[in-house]
This record gives sequence, C-alpha cells and structure tokens, in this order.
Amino acid sequence: MRYLFPSDYMADPSAHVFGNRLYIYPSHDRESGIPENDNGDHFDMKDYHVLCMDDPDQPEAKDLGKILDVEDIPWAGRQLWDSDVVEKDGRYYLIYSLKDKNDTFHLGVAIADRPEGPFTPLPDPIRGSYSIDPCAFKDEDGEIYVYFGGLWGGQLQRYRDNKALESAILPEGAEPALPARVVRMKADVTQFAEEPKPVIITDDNGQPLRADDPHRFFEASWLHKHNGLYYFSYSTGDSHLLCYATSRSPYGPFRFRGELLQPVVGWTTHHSIVEWQGRTFLFHHDSVPSGGRTWLRSVKIAELEYDGEELRLK
Repeated sequence: MRYLFPSDYMADPSAHVFGNRLYIYPSHDRESGIPENDNGDHFDMKDYHVLCMDDPDQPEAKDLGKILDVEDIPWAGRQLWDSDVVEKDGRYYLIYSLKDKNDTFHLGVAIADRPEGPFTPLPDPIRGSYSIDPCAFKDEDGEIYVYFGGLWGGQLQRYRDNKALESAILPEGAEPALPARVVRMKADVTQFAEEPKPVIITDDNGQPLRADDPHRFFEASWLHKHNGLYYFSYSTGDSHLLCYATSRSPYGPFRFRGELLQPVVGWTTHHSIVEWQGRTFLFHHDSVPSGGRTWLRSVKIAELEYDGEELRLK
C-alpha cells in the first residue's frame, strides 16, 4: 500500500477508468477548527478536486484542480461529503452528497463534458434523495444504478421506506441491520427512475445480517462487477472493517463473503475498487499522515486479487 497524494488531505476516493487514464474523485478534507463530535461537524469539506493516474505504478497521483465548490450549488448548506462520477453518452455526471440549508443530506448531480470537469451543478437536489455516500455503477446494458446510505452522521436512520421519520430509529440486537439503498437512474442521469430499494446482505442461510453482527452495513457502498458477478463492498459499523458480498443481480440480495481490510487509523474505511490494465485495485484512506485526526485523511492504493469468486488483498 502507498499514499497517492501526500501534499493535501483527500478522502473517500471513487476511482474510474475513462479512456486510458484513471481518475480519482475524492472528498477534500481541511482543518476548520471545529471540535470533533458525533454529528460530523468537524468534516468541513467545501470543494471537490479530481486526481489522475496514467500508470498504476506511478508514485503519486496528479491533482487536476477543483471541479466543484459548495458556493457553486444553489441549494447548498454545507459539507460536500462523498461523491462519484459516471459516464453516459460522452458526458460525465458527478453524483454528490451535501447538506441543504436545513442541515439535511441529499444527493445532487453536476454535469461536465470531460472527466476532469469542471462540473456544473443542477439547481436542485435529486427528488426523493437522502443520506450520503453515492456510488454510481454503470452496468453492461447501460443502466446506471446509485447505491447510497450511511448511519449516524449520514442520517440513514432518519428514514424508513424512503419516508422521513419523526424520530431516528436504529435497529438493535437480533433485528435486521439497517441496509444501504440502491436505485436505478433515469436515462438522463439526473433523477431517480424508481423508489430506492434496500440492499439486503444475508448470511450463508439466506437470513439478513443482524444489527449486532460485526459485518453489518454502516456506510461507503461500492459496487463493481467481475465475471458476471456483482460485488457489493462497504464499511461496517463499530467494527470498522471493509467487507464484501456478492449477488447475480445489481439489486441483490447479496451474500456475505468476507473481509477485505482490517480497521485503519481514522475510523471508517471508505473506498472504491476498479479493474485497470488487467489488475484490480483498492483505493481507500487513513489518517496516519495527520497523526490520527479522523477529519484529515489521505488517499491510499493497494492491489487485490481474485481466487474464484473470492476477493482479497494481494
């Protein structure tokens, strides 16, 4: 493993290959002086940059500059958290998470003609969107799915059946864990084409993982496909693991398969997985360079390998 951009704090790296180049779309951490708290106020991200690589073995990624600023977004309140980019018909769609002026997270869309941007945001968030951590997956048939959701500061516990609750509810004990969401996008990639659906992760007996299972979903959804099999990877809750599950459908259910990464310095393990130049790579972050400050994280790369349908660090 190695750090890809030591000159600044970047996190939540979403990596994609467009053309012959790999682009990384991270969140941009900064020191704001806000005390650390359970609401995540100390994560004071105000803009997005894009990094690029032309070879997986080059020592560092290159910063291509700022692609979107919170001041550019009409409905913005604060905190540009995780984002992802997907290509459709030669245009590039940045799906991002941001708090509105009422401090409620929604997903937004910004559009560019090039993967390096700049991206122009639409004037309003996606209708019916909520929570954080979008992953935009384009299937082989051209359909685009967005996976999203995060607990605690990510506000997923405030919703049931895509409706806001009067009071947040977190499942406990033997209750089924709170799942991520998946939704197919419309052809223009600006709105949901359907109601978001739960991403159910099951054990070997086909039962949904329990709320007290150390492998339950917490945040940081990612989906990639290999040999016709869908791999859903995610960060767990109190155990801070990076896990994965598989399915023959982008909607799941996904059967839990194992752990990819042990806890890192810096709490959660937000990541992406991409196949590039015949190899498979994991992009993630930790807080070692900042001395363990969870709101100042640095992007890393590691190589993965398959053993049949199993996936592991190389």
